[in-house]
This record gives sequence, C-alpha cells and structure tokens, in this order.
Amino acid sequence: MTENRRTRGGTAWMALAAAAAWASMGAAASAQEGAAPERTEPVADIRAAAVAYARSQLQASEVADITAGSLDERLRLARCATALTVEPIAGNAALARSTVGVSCTAPARWLVYVPVTVVRHVPVLTLRRAVARGAHVAPDDVAVQMRDVTGFSTAFLGSPAELDGRSAERTLAAGTALTVEMFTADPVVHRGQEVTLLVQADGIEVRAAGLALDDAGAGARVRVENVSSEKIVEGVAESPGIVAVGN
Repeated sequence: MTENRRTRGGTAWMALAAAAAWASMGAAASAQEGAAPERTEPVADIRAAAVAYARSQLQASEVADITAGSLDERLRLARCATALTVEPIAGNAALARSTVGVSCTAPARWLVYVPVTVVRHVPVLTLRRAVARGAHVAPDDVAVQMRDVTGFSTAFLGSPAELDGRSAERTLAAGTALTVEMFTADPVVHRGQEVTLLVQADGIEVRAAGLALDDAGAGARVRVENVSSEKIVEGVAESPGIVAVGN
C-alpha cells in the first residue's frame, strides 16, 4: 500500500514538472514571437544611395539613366543611425560601369559594394561625310544628334564652334561621333617662323626676337632660339607668333 502511494505520488510530481516545463517553453515562445523585430537597412535604400551618388557626379544640365546592380535580398545589415556614406572605389569613379561603396558606422560598421551603370543622353556632333586626316571639318560636314553614352569620361564635341582651329588627327568615316581626341589643334607657331619671346615677371614685360624650332598648337610647349643670345629656350605657344617664356 505504501509503495502504491509513493508510486502515485512520484507519478503526480513528474506530471506536474512536465506541465511546468511545457508552460515555460510556451511562455518563452510567446515572448519571442512578441519581441520587436530587428531593424535592418533596406537593400533598396542602399541601391538608392549608390544611384544618388552617381547622379551627383553629372553636370546639372545632363540627362542620364542610372541603375544600380542587384544585391542579395538576404542581406541583413543593421539600420544606420545616420545618413549612409557613399564613395567611389579607387580607379572606377569615371567609368561607365563603376563600383561605389555604401557604408555605415553606427550603430554597427558595415560596407557594401554596389555596381552602378550610367547612360548619358548627350548632343554629339556626327559626320555627314568622311573626312581625311589633317582636314578641317566645316559646320556643313556635321549634324547634331542625341546619343546614349555610357560613362562620364568621353569628351564628345557638341557644337560646330568647337571645331574651330582643329584638324582631324586621322581619317574619320561618315557617321562618326566626334570626340576631342580625334582632333589636333592647328599650329599657331611653325618651325622656322620668326616669333616674339614674351617674358613677364613682377609686372615687367620683356620682348625679344626668336626663331621657332618646332610646330606648336596653342598651349603647347615649343623650343625657340633667342636671336640675340643664340640660346635655345622653351616656352608655351600662346597665340600666332607669340611664345611665353618662364610662365
């Protein structure tokens, strides 16, 4: 009889312990379900920050389509307490397809690399007909067209006035979109030409006669022989027949 009572008592105690354990687990689960979710930085906001940075690198008048590459939607980064920081990755700031770093410092430090593609819509000069090397391009030889251009760095010519004083560096086919690199500045100083050497210092201007030893466009360096001293000096071709020395 005594054993049966003990057995029944032990069984009852075990049942109560099991019930308490289940109740504790249930309360913990309910508390976890009711807890506030962890605040994370939306992936869309990270991509938007990268796009905004790329747009800030454009001229105010430029029109462009800018897209940020996709990021893993499973990213779980702590929500930034301050504005996101964006900076270009070294060497890629001016490329059509570049990469920028979007980062945060508080409450947690993290950095995400975001690929960005920039397509600008710009007016460019295109050739109506082929142009030979060394030839000048007249306004009637070109048309202005809107083109989609990837990246920031390509220096397209957008106005016929930009053709003044330039000649084609190589033969160009009809339909070519013209860039600065396709032309060379016409010489303002020619080899063997008598030129004026111009020296300016402390508000004093001195002029001397010289003989150009090279051809040079405006802004290019050129060697000149001083006629009086017969010394060879180097200066910058400023305008037709004028070479600045010591500037």
